[in-house]
Amino acid sequence: MRAGDMRLSVIITTYNSPIWLEKVLWGLHAQQYRDFEVIIADDGSSEETAALLKHMRAETRLDLLHVWQPDEGFQKCRILNKAILHADAPYLVFTDGDCIARPDFLAEHARNAERGYYLSGSYCKLPMETSLAITRDDILAGRCFDMDWLRAHGLKRNRKNLKLVAPPRRAALLNRLTTTRCNFKGANGSAWRDDTLAVNGFDERMAWGGLDREFGVRLRNHGVKARHVRYNAICVHLDHSRGYRDDAIVNANKQLRLERQRSKHVRTDHGITELLAAGYAPDRQQATVT
Repeated sequence: MRAGDMRLSVIITTYNSPIWLEKVLWGLHAQQYRDFEVIIADDGSSEETAALLKHMRAETRLDLLHVWQPDEGFQKCRILNKAILHADAPYLVFTDGDCIARPDFLAEHARNAERGYYLSGSYCKLPMETSLAITRDDILAGRCFDMDWLRAHGLKRNRKNLKLVAPPRRAALLNRLTTTRCNFKGANGSAWRDDTLAVNGFDERMAWGGLDREFGVRLRNHGVKARHVRYNAICVHLDHSRGYRDDAIVNANKQLRLERQRSKHVRTDHGITELLAAGYAPDRQQATVT
């Protein structure tokens, strides 16, 4: 089986953002690559999100799983680990409930997947004016990835947004030449499921601020190399506030990551194995959206 022919598990994190999540799901509905499931890693959203998923399952016929946990504060790493346990595909694509994927997004992740590598993408960050302007039809028609349309709806000129217009050959060249570090990015990253299990998933002690980057450090310590897809696996990032940001936690996460780099530590002691030992039992039938 070639990498480009395999099934994907797309893991999307969310918390009480159904309006943005609906746009994200329409983006997945428009994907050129079709062999994938969608796992919503829900860190305690209200019933509004569950209702949306039932509606979107009927509208799009996406293969949807809803992995939910009670709201006990920011527990993104825990819900990610639960979602990983529910995944049935050999390859995992991670993104967030505020990132709309361009139609070739999954095709690019699948095409570039290779044993011994993880993929690191990026996104085009949109202002609130532009985020609100995007409709279902704009997503399905691909207008929300068109630079002229985005500028007409509030996006300012910025050289960081040029990734939206890079044709394939130029994108491949830019991926090789970029000086941006190839850190793992939870909003646009992918890895083999067995590599993810080998490092024991995400470290559940970590709140917001570099948790995905630390995960990537342990993947590299495990011998997995990093590869850029920042100019070809494209998504646009919808605007929102970050009331959960805490600079002290961000710094503590950074210190943990640096320690992992120095020690070449591979497995966290606060991940998937410990989640299972505590009694978590993934139930795909219960998680399936019907």
